[in-house]
Order: sequence, then C-alpha cells, then structure tokens
Amino acid sequence: MLSLPEQKDLSRIAELMKSLRSGNKEAAGQLVTVFYPELRRMAARRMRSERTPHTWQPTALVNELYLELAKITVLKADDARSDRDAFLGLAAYIMRRLLIHHARPLARHVDQVEISGDLGFESAGPAQLAEIEHLLTRLADIDSQLRTIVEMRVFDGLSIADIASQLNCSARTVDRRWSFARKWLERQLAPERSCQSEKILPPVA
Repeated sequence: MLSLPEQKDLSRIAELMKSLRSGNKEAAGQLVTVFYPELRRMAARRMRSERTPHTWQPTALVNELYLELAKITVLKADDARSDRDAFLGLAAYIMRRLLIHHARPLARHVDQVEISGDLGFESAGPAQLAEIEHLLTRLADIDSQLRTIVEMRVFDGLSIADIASQLNCSARTVDRRWSFARKWLERQLAPERSCQSEKILPPVA
C-alpha cells in the first residue's frame, strides 16, 4: 500500500498531466521540476548511448525538453500506462528526437529510407511524438525487435545490412520485419488511407 506522501505525489502528477494534455505551459514546467533528478539522469544516459558526440550537457537537454513540452497544445491520454510512466516515456522519446536534431537534421537521414512522407516522423510536433511513441510501444508488444528495427532504420538511418549485422540475423529477416512494421505504422497513422479489408500479419521469426 502506498504511503500518504506517495499518494499525494501520484495525485499531483495526475493533475499536472491533465493540465499538460490541455496545453498548460505551467504544468510542463512543474512536471519537469517534479521529475528533474530522474530527467537529468535519463538525459545523461541518453547522451552516453549516442554514437555522435554532442556539445550539450544533460542540463541543457532537460531545458530543451521543457521547451518542447511547453509547445504542447493538446495531448491524448494514455490509458495503458500510469501518468508517471506516460510522462517519462514521452520525455525519453522527445529527448531522443532532440539529440537526433542536434546531431543532424532528422530529414537528412529519414530521406535515406522509404518512409519520410508516409509516416511524417520528420515533421511531428510534441503531441504527435507522444502518439508515435505510443504506437512504437504497441509495436513492441507484438514483437520487441520490430520497434528496434524501426528505431535503427528511421532514427539512426542504418541500412538493412547494418541492422542485420547488429542484431545478428539475416538481412532477409530484417527486411521482412521492416516491411511489416512500416505497413503496420502506416495503417495506424493513416487508417483512412488503408484498405479496411487488408489484414497485416506479424512476420514469422
């Protein structure tokens, strides 16, 4: 059972997330303050894991995160996760996008793969980023490797051969899983353009 202080913390986070989803900039700042130690640790981990060196410090990345959160005007609720997990998941996703943009424009390597215009990853705003993160989480529920391949292909700009080498599997397997993941994401992001009778089946391992 949660202690009274923990219950109060959860209630405050829930109230702030409700305000954030309505576009309240003050709520964005307060959430960053509440989670600041964890966000700073997250920023440091993210920066250490990047292949490309960055001139930012973790504090600067957290500040940039706040600026992105403050741009949110409307945000869908994520009923599958707690408010705490939803906020940290969104923060992690935005941090990764910020680091990518800081290192090189996302459009530069999104254009390297056949996905740029279909999914709109390169032009997504903070609210859309939350939706994309939610979809990637759902994709991982189907198969965790599907999300990994999408992230490596779209965000890291790796080729099918490079991904196959890193995942220690065949290029044919990666290509098949990438094709499935792309079609699944396209269907989720633009259902009105999808054929309703088409059934997309998970790739066989």
